[in-house]
Parts: sequence; C-alpha cells; structure tokens
Amino acid sequence: MKPEQFKQVVDQQMAKCTEIMVDRAKQYATDDRLHNFKVAGSLQGIDPKQALAGMMAKHTVSVYDMCLNRNNKQYPIELWDEKITDSINYLLLLKALVVEQDVPETTVYSDDKPYIVLTEKVN
Repeated sequence: MKPEQFKQVVDQQMAKCTEIMVDRAKQYATDDRLHNFKVAGSLQGIDPKQALAGMMAKHTVSVYDMCLNRNNKQYPIELWDEKITDSINYLLLLKALVVEQDVPETTVYSDDKPYIVLTEKVN
C-alpha cells in the first residue's frame, strides 16, 4: 500500500472513531465518559481498567476469530469496520482511564484557550 493510501485509511478510521465516540457520549446520562467502567469495576471489586479489559475481551476475541477465519467465511467490510473501530475506541477509553488515574494534569491558558498539560506521575 502506498503512503498516500495508507494515510487515507488511517485518517478515515480515526474520523470514524471520533464520530462514534462523540455520538456515544450523547447517550450517557453523566458527563463522565468513563462512568460505566468505574461503576462496573466497583460492582466487581476491581479497578476500572480491569473492568474495561473484561468488556474489551469480547471484542478482541471477535476480531481474533475473524482474523483466524477457521470457518472460511467472507466477512463484509462493514463488519471489519465495526470490530476495528470498537477495538480502537476501547484502547482510547483505556488511555483516558490511565491518564485520569495515573497522570496529574495542569491547565495552562494560551490565547484565552485552556490547554491540558499532562505531566509524569510523581511517585
């Protein structure tokens, strides 16, 4: 695949991920996008990252099964898109959990706009 085509694939995928993450945000009753993982973790007595990992496992198995294709099935591109997008979005949500739990943040203002600066966790 040529670099231009690869960039187009990546750009389109990231746009799809963003679109879905924004659309799903509208479905939540709370402003905390990580609410489900925190509550699921609390209900199970585990960390929110562990709760996310459990939910993500189902998607990972599905992608793995499609890649192995033991039944020689032709999967439509729409199904590949759905599974790949879900997997990427779970990793983005995991990143948000890691940042929220493990990295302190500082707000810096420039040109009257806030910028969040993530700094390394101090042990």
